[in-house]
Amino acid sequence: MTNTILEINDLKVSLTEKPDISIIKGLNLSIKKGEIHAIMGPNGSGKSTLANTIAGNPMYTIDSGIIKLNDEDITIISPDERAKRGIFLSFQYPIAIPGVTMVNMLRSSLKAIRGTEPSAREFIDELKATLATLKMDEAFARRYVNDGFSGGEKKRAEILQLGMIKPKLAILDETDSGLDVDALRAVADGINTLKTPEMSILMITHYERILNYVTPDYVHILVDGKIAKSGGFELAKEIEANGYDPILNA
Repeated sequence: MTNTILEINDLKVSLTEKPDISIIKGLNLSIKKGEIHAIMGPNGSGKSTLANTIAGNPMYTIDSGIIKLNDEDITIISPDERAKRGIFLSFQYPIAIPGVTMVNMLRSSLKAIRGTEPSAREFIDELKATLATLKMDEAFARRYVNDGFSGGEKKRAEILQLGMIKPKLAILDETDSGLDVDALRAVADGINTLKTPEMSILMITHYERILNYVTPDYVHILVDGKIAKSGGFELAKEIEANGYDPILNA
């Protein structure tokens, strides 16, 4: 087995309900174990479509190409099977689930992914340890999922899920969206705290600001469904200074 976690070859994706609308148009991407990759790009370039396609969202159809996780072709397997194999997607707009506590959702998630239900003591110990690591109050886990949460609390709830599930590949779809500076730092601190050499991260973002706190190994600029340019963190700085126009007009 290679050290590559995610391998995408010549991926082409369209909307399932509108197959004539092509969004991803021949994308290639390779992420190794422990690496952080950032995907940036203007509105409508296909960033969230890429994130959802990797996770298996049925709203999108893979017209051609291959997605591999740990050398296994996962192109046609279901979203739940992808999750069991180690893919985690944090949502840009997390929904509220009134009546379902964070505790119950997390325990159900672990049972589904691991195939066995953790004992009550094992689960509580793991949850308390994760909350402590993230410097989160234990009362947070007893609240209903995202119900009445602020924007920052919703994103921190996603990071708590990340910490409990411990995926091989964490896809963070605009985790910085709608956050003030304090909330952004809290979320970034959580990501940095949870990251291990075994976990790879794919960050989808419009702006450079979260990358000032979670430093990527690679930055890719997505334009019209393809990666137009790749580089290191300096590429994000370049976009912040000059915008996307120099790349769009190249």
